[in-house]
Amino acid sequence: MATFVMGYFLLFAVAFVCLDARTDKTQDYTSFQYHKGALLTGDVSINLIWYGKFKPSQRAIVTDFVASLSSSRRSTMAQNPSVATWWKTVEKYYHVSKTTTTRGLTLSLGEQILDEGYSMGKSLTEGNLKALAAKGGQSYAVNVVLTSADVLVQGFCMNRCGSHGSGSGSGKKGSKFAYIWVGNSEKQCPGQCAWPFHAPVYGPQSPPLVAPNNDVGLDGMVINLASLMAATATNPFGDGYYQGPKTAPLEAGSACTGVYGKGSYPGYAGELLVDATTGGSYNAKGLNGRKYLLPALFDPKTSTCSTMF
Repeated sequence: MATFVMGYFLLFAVAFVCLDARTDKTQDYTSFQYHKGALLTGDVSINLIWYGKFKPSQRAIVTDFVASLSSSRRSTMAQNPSVATWWKTVEKYYHVSKTTTTRGLTLSLGEQILDEGYSMGKSLTEGNLKALAAKGGQSYAVNVVLTSADVLVQGFCMNRCGSHGSGSGSGKKGSKFAYIWVGNSEKQCPGQCAWPFHAPVYGPQSPPLVAPNNDVGLDGMVINLASLMAATATNPFGDGYYQGPKTAPLEAGSACTGVYGKGSYPGYAGELLVDATTGGSYNAKGLNGRKYLLPALFDPKTSTCSTMF
C-alpha cells in the first residue's frame, strides 16, 4: 500500500527516502520515475463510503469537489482557476508514459454509502478500511472511505492523514480495485492533517488560514483527498509513477506536500486567492460556487511542483 504523508510527517518520509538512496545501489531513488505498471484508465466512478457522522453540508463539500474533477464540466473550466484545470497536471502523466496501451481517464461521482452506525466500531485497522472500501463497486471504480472526526484509525495522526491502496476484486480472477481512505482530523490532529487551516504542531508558526468552506476538518480532508486522487490515478497498484522506495513512495501529490501557491516555504502555503466575503483562502473554483485549496502536483514534463498560478 502507498501511504500519503501530510505536512510535517513529510520530514520523516524524506529522511527515509534519503537513507534508502544511500544504502541501496540497485535503484535510483532520487528521481521521479515510471515503473512500467498500470495507470487508472477509462470511465471511472468515484464511490464515497461515509463512515460515522457527517452533516449533509459536510458531504456536499466533498461531493462537489469530486464532481468538479471532470474536465467535461465546461462550466467549471470557464471559472479558472478551476478544480478541472488543477486535474490537467494529472492528465500529463498519460501523455508521457510512452505506452501504447494507456488511454485517458474520465472521472465521475458514483454511489454514496452511509454507515452512520459505525458497523465496525470506532477504532479501525487497515483490514477494516479495506473491508469498508470493498462495499463499493469494484469495476472501473475508486472507492473512497471517509471517516468522521470521532473515529480512530490505525496510524492516523501518527504517520498519515490518509492512504490509498488496492484490494482483490470480486469479478474475474486476478482483478483489483483501487481505494482511498481519508480521516477527518478536526478533533484529533488538525495541526498535522488540516494545515494551513490550523496552526502546525511543529516548525514555523504563522496564523492559520480561513478554510474556504468554513470547515477546518472537511477542507483539510479535501486537500488530502485531492493528493490521494492524483496518486491513485498515476500509481494505483504500486508500480506506476513514484519516487523513492516502493514501501514509502513520494507520489504525484505527496512529492509536493505543503506547496499550494508560488513562493511557498515551510510554514507559508504560498500566494493564494482570498474570498472577499468569507476571508477564506483558495486556489481553485468548483461546482455550485465552491472554492477549494488544492495541493501542488508534481509535473512530469517540467519535473517541478506545479501550482495553479
